[in-house]
Amino acid sequence: MKKIIFVCHGSICRSPAAEMIFRKTIKERCLEDQFSVTSLALSNEEIGNDIYPPMRRALNARGIPMIRHSARRLTQRDVDDCDHLFYMDASNRRILSYLVNDSQGKCKPVFAYSKGIVEIEDPWYSDRYDKVIDELTICINDILENIK
Repeated sequence: MKKIIFVCHGSICRSPAAEMIFRKTIKERCLEDQFSVTSLALSNEEIGNDIYPPMRRALNARGIPMIRHSARRLTQRDVDDCDHLFYMDASNRRILSYLVNDSQGKCKPVFAYSKGIVEIEDPWYSDRYDKVIDELTICINDILENIK
């Protein structure tokens, strides 16, 4: 079973959205027994918090099922134990480089396999939750085509 981690700054918008989209996608493709997935934070700011309500509403409007989420900060052990870790933007990459050792090259941008997407913006600032969901859906489909 491949262990996948999605990370973003606080793990209340982008990374939990990616996790929920990933879960829905692998269920639709009957791949649930091949993957384990979680989402984690790079900061301590939102530890313990659930998905940000506007993101939750946007996911619900798309029929994307959700599980209980509680933001937790990424540790070195998480990186050591996973197969792939996907971050959202250059700021996430920079924080990852200070926070953990990625000597095995597990950390990649979520858009690594997607053409035309160069980052996943933070909708907490932009208020473009639907755009983020659209781009994450593309990225997750491309990830699955490349890592399964």
